[in-house]
Amino acid sequence: MTQASPTKTHDTQALDTLTGGAFSAPTSGERAARVRDWLAGNPSPEQMQEVFRELSGRDKGAARLLRERLDEIKRSKGQEVIAAEWAEKARALMAPPKINIADALAWQRDAARAGAPLSKEPLASLKAALADRVKGIEDLQHRVQVQREAAVLLAQRIEVLSTKSWRDAQASAAALQTDVPDWQAQADALQGDANWASVDTKFPPLLEASRSQLQAVWEAFRSALTQAEAAAADPAAPLPPVPVWADELRQGRGLPAEAAPKAAAKPRVDPELRAKASDAIREALGKLEQEIAQGHGKASAGAASALRNALKEHGKLVDDKLENQAHAALAAAGELEGWQRWRADQLRQELVAKAEALFERVAPAQQPAPAEAAVAAPVEGEEPQPAKPPEAPAVVRKPRYGGRKMQEQLRALREQWKQTDQGGPPNHALWKRFDEACNEAHKVVEAWLDKVKADAAEHRNQRLALIEELKAWAADNQTAKDGDWKGFNRVLHQFSDRWRDAGHLSEKAFAELQPLWKDAIHTAAAPLEALQKQSLERRHAMIDEARELGEQPVLRIDAVKALQQRWQAEAQGVPLDRKHEQKLWDAFRKPIDEAFNRKTEEREKAATQLSERDRIVLDASRALEAANASGDAQKIRTAMSALEAALHGQAQAAEAVARADEAAKKQDKDAGSAAVGAASAPEGTESVTEAVAGESAAAAETEASADGEAPAASAPAPAPKPAPKPVVAMRGDDRPGMKKAEPMVPGRGGKFGDRKGAPGGGGRFGEPRRDDRAPRGEGRFGDRPTFEDRGPRLGDVAFRAQREALEHAQSALKKLAAQAHGEALTQLMTAWEQRSGEQVPSLQELGKAVAAPVRSSWVQAVGGAPSGDPAEALLRLEIASESPTPAEHLSARRLLQLQLLTRRNDPSPAQTWGQDTARVLASAYDASVARRLQTVLKALFRR
Repeated sequence: MTQASPTKTHDTQALDTLTGGAFSAPTSGERAARVRDWLAGNPSPEQMQEVFRELSGRDKGAARLLRERLDEIKRSKGQEVIAAEWAEKARALMAPPKINIADALAWQRDAARAGAPLSKEPLASLKAALADRVKGIEDLQHRVQVQREAAVLLAQRIEVLSTKSWRDAQASAAALQTDVPDWQAQADALQGDANWASVDTKFPPLLEASRSQLQAVWEAFRSALTQAEAAAADPAAPLPPVPVWADELRQGRGLPAEAAPKAAAKPRVDPELRAKASDAIREALGKLEQEIAQGHGKASAGAASALRNALKEHGKLVDDKLENQAHAALAAAGELEGWQRWRADQLRQELVAKAEALFERVAPAQQPAPAEAAVAAPVEGEEPQPAKPPEAPAVVRKPRYGGRKMQEQLRALREQWKQTDQGGPPNHALWKRFDEACNEAHKVVEAWLDKVKADAAEHRNQRLALIEELKAWAADNQTAKDGDWKGFNRVLHQFSDRWRDAGHLSEKAFAELQPLWKDAIHTAAAPLEALQKQSLERRHAMIDEARELGEQPVLRIDAVKALQQRWQAEAQGVPLDRKHEQKLWDAFRKPIDEAFNRKTEEREKAATQLSERDRIVLDASRALEAANASGDAQKIRTAMSALEAALHGQAQAAEAVARADEAAKKQDKDAGSAAVGAASAPEGTESVTEAVAGESAAAAETEASADGEAPAASAPAPAPKPAPKPVVAMRGDDRPGMKKAEPMVPGRGGKFGDRKGAPGGGGRFGEPRRDDRAPRGEGRFGDRPTFEDRGPRLGDVAFRAQREALEHAQSALKKLAAQAHGEALTQLMTAWEQRSGEQVPSLQELGKAVAAPVRSSWVQAVGGAPSGDPAEALLRLEIASESPTPAEHLSARRLLQLQLLTRRNDPSPAQTWGQDTARVLASAYDASVARRLQTVLKALFRR
């Protein structure tokens, strides 16, 4: 017995009513329009999902609108969730008084990478607030650096005063008395700023160091100045500690200057020991500098330790320069180590936050306790006891992701932690928090893995049951019921669909079950496959028969119809794979289609035989195409003339004349031979030519008498055509688009009643047509031109060939003309640059736009000495050619245009461009002017 697969039923009529007839619409366009109208009413996502599920199998084009709307809704919901998450992170960053600039900058980068809508609220305002906060912190740090520089400058001012006279220092003390307290106040204002807690940790110590250094210098300066003032007032007072001031005061007292103490000489060191010590320190210093350049934190710490040991051992034996280099490298290593430790901790804190964020905290709904439960029920003989306060509801932690997503997140986080440990020293406290969060999240992964294993076992059992069901069905259905092999094939396809939709299995389990399924389905399909094999043989035989029918010279339509009916009966009886059946059908119809096409081609070939005129036009078109390919303008024009002659029938006339000349020559030759024969023949006989001529004349007379006309005694010579009368006055053709200087060409017809087929014989108001009217070309209106006899109509092939050839020839001539103009312009610019009139191009090269007087003026201008200013002439040329003017000359062009408006009687620039060009060529050569002139002439030559 056959078993049909269960199908999911949908209330299509209800969905059609809901969507306004989208399912019952006859065409795909109407279905899409009705779906679009239904979506304009903003239906619920559930309704759209149900309609999409049903409509996607019927019309994918109309269902695409639903899919796009559902994707948009899903995307907007996802963006709302992402926006809420990143808004919470931004608020958490801005909540504490101390904010990390790196974290604030990383927030915007990570939010954009995660796809958060930063241009929408609330992320837009939070982004602006974070940016303002970061900007304030950076400005504060910049102000600290400026304050440090100001402190250094103040200290330098004080130190410079120690090298001058103490009286100059006394005069500058008043200004310093104001500047130093102002600096102290500004430093206090910096420390009182709200963002002071967020500045980098290196800036507060720097400001304090600058404060202490400036204060020490200022106190020393004031005490020394006070002591100098006292020493100047009292000769017995001690001298100040400043050497310059002490010498000045000593000279004022009349005492000699004190000699400077000699520096203690360093003990002499053995050169070999000094060289060994320098080599050891340089080696350690080179390793440290290399590690610092590569940014290795751990390796730089070891290299710094080795350099410190080398300095302790050999520091006294090296010079000051090498020692200073070593101390600078040690300072850089310390900064690198501190920065890497800080950055590694920052990255670890981010990873810990991400690991803890794998669970979101959800507070359960709090239910208020009933009023009667506020006090516990009293027991007899005891005082009532107040009830315990209700405990706070525990916070529930809900995982953010499912099992597979959680597993991927954990793998990524642990890999990032490993990379962070490689770049900096470990942090065990943060590792403990990170590991606990990851272990907690891994419980979700374990639960998911258990569920996957259970589902895999269930799917395996379902597939085994399906195999057994298929075997049982194959045993009961060795042949199709009632010969319905299509139903047999349909059931097999249903089994295959159920196997495909039976759930996910691991690769190993699927590899075990797949051979069992293949054996079962092959056994079940064996009867159908045997029948399909026989059907294939019959179809191949019909294909061979169709090929034989197609090869016959006369196509038998009745046999073809009978063969096609047999094919249709076979196709309806035995189903095959759709692609294979289509290939067989194509092979079957191919020879028959070729036979019909061959018959059609023969019919069209007989109908499209080229006439003599078509052949001549085709030959002329091919010759024109060959000339176009050669690129020679003269050949192209010659070929175009030949094609036009062929179109007007002149080529046929020339060919007929040539044939007539050949016939005349042959006739003269025959006449000469006949004359020789007549001379030798007896009298009374006629030559063959005369006999033939006589017969022709007799035949002509007989035909004329048959027509009822009397033969003329002798054919009169045609009268010469009278000369046309001179036109005294004529009416010009004033129709739009016509030339008034030429007479108006009359139409084909006369009055309304003169039209062919008018009632009453074609006269006016039914009057009979006058038959005594003179034919065209004679009588009163004999000066009117006769209609041109255009000859027979061209065939389609010849017409298209000549049209394409002419179009290609015109484009080729335009291209060659543009190239010629370009070469002529280049040659003209070269002649101008070299001031050589002989190099000016000829009139033929310049084109029809340039007259002979204009070229002569150009030759004179180029050949003479440079003179004049070309500015106004260039502007007139650009106005004439409507070319753009450089920006620096736009004001001059506008002024010139205003001046031209006032000169009404002067010729316009378009009329005097040749003289203006001569004025430019008469001036000195300039590359920029040459480029402008070349651009202008390129446009003018094309006119």
